[in-house]
Amino acid sequence: MRSTAAAALLALCTAAPLVAQVGAPVGIVNANVATEAQLAAVPGFTPAIVQATLAARPFARQSAFDAFLAPHLGEPERMAAYAKVFVQLDLNDFIDAEVLMIPGAGRRMVREFNEYKPYRALAQWHREIDKYVDDAELARLEQYVFVKLDLNTATDEQILTIPGVGARMLREFKEYRPWKTMAQFDREIGKYVDAKEVARLKRYVEIR
Repeated sequence: MRSTAAAALLALCTAAPLVAQVGAPVGIVNANVATEAQLAAVPGFTPAIVQATLAARPFARQSAFDAFLAPHLGEPERMAAYAKVFVQLDLNDFIDAEVLMIPGAGRRMVREFNEYKPYRALAQWHREIDKYVDDAELARLEQYVFVKLDLNTATDEQILTIPGVGARMLREFKEYRPWKTMAQFDREIGKYVDAKEVARLKRYVEIR
């Protein structure tokens, strides 16, 4: 019999067709957008680590976040923290060590993540990894990953899966279509947010 937590994960995974390009959180927060209170709830995060995290972010990728935490937390403590906070992996641009930072992933999952590159959609990853794990574990792993959105074709629902994006930024993403270059993205979105936030958002998008 599944536990209540596993049943909840299963419901999230199967309640509707998968349209997201960014994995839905079912227990973790994104290190780059988490609130101070959310960071304070992470195991091992002292007030000093919380404040340092807020000051240092955004982190370009999970390995950068890990390098930031390494002077403050040992490897077992960091792994415990990654059950609650993480910088999601771009499924087309990760290193093996980053996959191993996902609690419980292991070498087999490193192999499977790599085997099916390149990923055009999160649904593709979902379909392939579903061969190896049950639905609850699939939903748990999904929250650690994403596939970049096409700026010109992404649906409203897909854009809103980007951490920290709300109605206003959705409007701006759509206003400048058709996007021609990523330099255009830097210029136009830079009218509304600072360079660090442009860089954070840019990690989730591309022009195909």
